Amino acid sequence: PASTPRTRRRRWPWVVFLLLAAAGGGYGWTLWAAREKPIEVQLAKVARRNITELVVANGRIQPVVQVKISPEVSGEIIELPFKEGQAVKKGDLLLKIKPDYYLASRRSAEASYQSSLAGQAQAAATLEKAKLEFAKNEQLFGEKLISDTAFLEFRTGRDVAEANHQASRHQVDVARAALARADEDLAKTTLYSPITGTVSKLNSRLGERVVGTAMMTGTEVMVVADLTEMEARVEVGEMDVVLMQVGLKARLEVDAFHERKFAGRITDVANSSRNSLETALGGGGASQQDATRFEVRIRIEEKERFRPGMSVTAEIETRYRTNVLAVPIQCVTTRLPPSATNSPSAGPEPSRPAVAGGAGASPVEEKRKEGTKPLEVVFAHSEGIVTAVPVKRGISDESHVEITEGLAEGREVVSGGYKAISRELKEGSRVRQAPAHPAVTEIRRDP
Repeated sequence: PASTPRTRRRRWPWVVFLLLAAAGGGYGWTLWAAREKPIEVQLAKVARRNITELVVANGRIQPVVQVKISPEVSGEIIELPFKEGQAVKKGDLLLKIKPDYYLASRRSAEASYQSSLAGQAQAAATLEKAKLEFAKNEQLFGEKLISDTAFLEFRTGRDVAEANHQASRHQVDVARAALARADEDLAKTTLYSPITGTVSKLNSRLGERVVGTAMMTGTEVMVVADLTEMEARVEVGEMDVVLMQVGLKARLEVDAFHERKFAGRITDVANSSRNSLETALGGGGASQQDATRFEVRIRIEEKERFRPGMSVTAEIETRYRTNVLAVPIQCVTTRLPPSATNSPSAGPEPSRPAVAGGAGASPVEEKRKEGTKPLEVVFAHSEGIVTAVPVKRGISDESHVEITEGLAEGREVVSGGYKAISRELKEGSRVRQAPAHPAVTEIRRDP
């Protein structure tokens, strides 16, 4: 029988209900299927290997021995025989300052010295005369031929003559010292090379006036360096400086010498940071935001045409382990312990930016404020299921990290990709090994 409008109105709610149920069931199936979809990962095995821990630091190439040449007296440069880059020998003339002023000072000091010598001779003669007169009158006083007053006058005259003679001797000493100082100032107008090396820097020119270092920081005219012995002066952070020791090996990469590595050894480790040194010198360049840096000097063992100031990167071998269990360095990640999450299988919480006053802080940040410390884990693989295994790390190199506790040799672990290890994987996750990328073949076309 044909359906009536009333019958069709009764069937319509059931049809809508069935359609919505079907749609909801399909959506739920889609979510379940997506949840159960295995995560593609790369796998590796725990194996034994040798690990060398490296600390990377940047710095500059500098000569082991270099001398900054600054005159101790001021004046005009009248001789400057060497140019920048020229070789010099120990004792060669480097710089001569116009000596006219210091010659005049020397003559004046010599005249004062000669005058003091003459005064000393005169005082000696006066003393001798006073002694003779006192001796004669002392005899007369004994015979009662002169009065007490006359005798005292002669004795006082002798004492005064002795004091004047002593003063003249001191004046001679002062004049002699002034003459010696004048001779020294005159000698300082000529500077000779203290070492055999190369003029690595020349800051002044012939005819310029320079300031001496007697009263203040003087003019740095040039730098003489021994370029046969070079070193790398690099800066390391406070976390790594405790690992630095004299004698440790290092590999050096100098930007000017491509694809070459030079061998070196640490010869000196600074006891104070460069920040504290700058503050002590009043430079004002250091601030609380600057990273604390310590200078480490590395002697370069190979001979090459290095120039002062070249950029260098040093890889310092701090610690070494042989035949230890290791995994690729990307295998180790962090997860909150089960007690800090809603369920033992809960994964990592996404981080959110902090809001002033604490509002809007992420659950991870709130748990960390409560004292929860994330665990370092490695995801072990067995029959398509992963397990988060807490581990303890040792030293690491560029590609692998030592595992001291938690894993046995030969166990299969997840080594990639980064997104899976850092965020997606959790306890009991299903995984499958990602297919290897096909090799790229070269396509050649005939002309």
